[in-house]
Amino acid sequence: MTSTLPTDKMANAIRVLAMDAVQQANSGHPGMPMGMADIAVALWAKHYRHNPGNPGWVNRDRFLLSNGHGSMLHYALLHLTGYDLTMDDLRQFRQLHSKTAGHPEVHVTPGVETTTGPLGQGLANAVGMALAEKLLAAEFNRPELAVVDHFTYAFVGDGCLMEGISHEACSLAGTLRLSKLIVLYDDNGISIDGRVEGWFLDNTPQRFAAYGWNVIAGVDGHNTEAVNAAIHQAKLADKPTLICCKTVIGKGSPNLQGTDKVHGAALGDKEIAAVRAALGWTAAPFEIPADIYEAWDAKEQGQRLENDWNALFATYRAEFPVEAAELLRRLKGELPAGFDQTVAAYLASCVEKKENIATRKASQNAIEAYAQALPEFLGGSADLTGSNLTNWKESVAVRADQWGNHINYGVREFGMSAIMNGVALHGGYIPFGATFLTFSDYSRNALRMAALMKLRSLFVFTHDSIGLGEDGPTHQSVEQVSSLRLIPHLDNWRPCDTVESAIAWEQAVKRNDGPSTLIFSRQNLPYQERSPEQIDAIRRGGYVLQDAKDARVILIATGSEVELAVAAAAALTKEGIAVRVVSMPCTDAFDREDAAYKASVLLYGVPRVAIEAGVTSFWYKYVGLEGDVVGIDSFGESAPASVLFKHFGFTVENVVSKAKMVLAQ
Repeated sequence: MTSTLPTDKMANAIRVLAMDAVQQANSGHPGMPMGMADIAVALWAKHYRHNPGNPGWVNRDRFLLSNGHGSMLHYALLHLTGYDLTMDDLRQFRQLHSKTAGHPEVHVTPGVETTTGPLGQGLANAVGMALAEKLLAAEFNRPELAVVDHFTYAFVGDGCLMEGISHEACSLAGTLRLSKLIVLYDDNGISIDGRVEGWFLDNTPQRFAAYGWNVIAGVDGHNTEAVNAAIHQAKLADKPTLICCKTVIGKGSPNLQGTDKVHGAALGDKEIAAVRAALGWTAAPFEIPADIYEAWDAKEQGQRLENDWNALFATYRAEFPVEAAELLRRLKGELPAGFDQTVAAYLASCVEKKENIATRKASQNAIEAYAQALPEFLGGSADLTGSNLTNWKESVAVRADQWGNHINYGVREFGMSAIMNGVALHGGYIPFGATFLTFSDYSRNALRMAALMKLRSLFVFTHDSIGLGEDGPTHQSVEQVSSLRLIPHLDNWRPCDTVESAIAWEQAVKRNDGPSTLIFSRQNLPYQERSPEQIDAIRRGGYVLQDAKDARVILIATGSEVELAVAAAAALTKEGIAVRVVSMPCTDAFDREDAAYKASVLLYGVPRVAIEAGVTSFWYKYVGLEGDVVGIDSFGESAPASVLFKHFGFTVENVVSKAKMVLAQ
């Protein structure tokens, strides 16, 4: 957009909208929007390529507000530039079912690219988006036809940079030379507790220079032209750029600016009047003068930018029709037409081979098979590729100067997971990344955000129990599986053999409304015989693996413990006790089934025993108080896996004893 209106008036529109919305809600954070308003003018009025009329235009720049507590900055920008976000929406700031939640939420507010709030994760998402852009550009662009060509911009504050995830993500971004990532740092020296020098003395420019970033320091964040010049310089760099902007939090508030008092509370009527006087702002609350709207309006320019790209893409499609169709398919998140056939063929091979292998190896075999049909696979591991087995024969390592489809994330579990979320948000790839299950704790908040945003991020966790063995309790998962099951909208698959592993991968890939975890064993597990109908039923999350007429007890198991349930059922059968064995690889999918199906699997009135090498409390929702659970309500021990399973009661004898006890009640 071009305008002769002074930029301070454009910035002041952001300031007054932020303070008025927070005041009306009596809740929110006016300080950051008021302090970053001039930076926002420099970026959004002079550089940011977007189309308010089509927020999903595929070659738009991405903007992420990592310091998401300052959400009114983003909402003001979206409203002023012409997105479908009305003044009434701004009046409803932080109210139930509004488009203007306390922190920006993707899929709720048009123009918001990711849900932010937990500090640092928006920055990591930005790394993922820049990574996706770089890889797609390398894969699809042709000389003179750069159809994937956009920047990723992120606003961050001191809190984002204090969070450890900023180190994980930004270190990798520098290593991979993500040159189209530009981060603008709101260096105002204030956090909720006051002036940050008491707890944050990092030399941020030197820190990012050490990561391999281009750093532009000492920029006056209230000088729009200085910020503009810095962004121009950043766009020429061959590495990611951090622009350090010195600002005053709450700029424009005569009595509160520069203090923590303006960080997270309404200014109050008296101070708002003082702000209006100081800024020379005469319009009433929630009123913007016509000349300011005109200066901010980006609809016409945005449509022109998209039209130009459409013309470029038409030329690209004429010359490279296969590549054009493939790029659009992947950006839409659609799976290839032949994927179901690939799955069917691979399942048939699993049934034919009947392999007794660790499910982590079964997982790698599934990846190997499905990758042939899914060029959008973007795998990775947090420094455990040889243990997690997330690579495949034709995978290529991602490097700064090399396109690839498998990422060595380094020991950065949290960063990996949040970067994956950024890749999923960008589109074009299905990201999966792996670590040991016990280290899912490092990743947990990124998993929660993936579930909140309903992303197709696939989190692979191996070494899933005390079966890890000699590494001991620090590495042995006990509470993690049950804990992950508590996250809404997250599907957790813990398969027992090659067939269940294949279907777990299929279901995770096909799911386009949320993330999945894929949880695999280190130790070998036996193949389980099934009918075609039983194989189909795996997709329902829980099914009858073995049955008996007039079953008197039901054994429910997942993963490595299915083998034990089958063996215990055989022992009970020899004693004349009829047993049904239920394999439940995904309780989340099973819970979504209708009552009739669930009752057909878990028969009413038949006592139940659940078996899983983890905490017991989760399973009482299935076995009831009259049932029992074979599990572990302590941490593990360091010993060979076979010794540990016996030590913790994962034996046929113990399961048989538990079954007899519930029958005797």
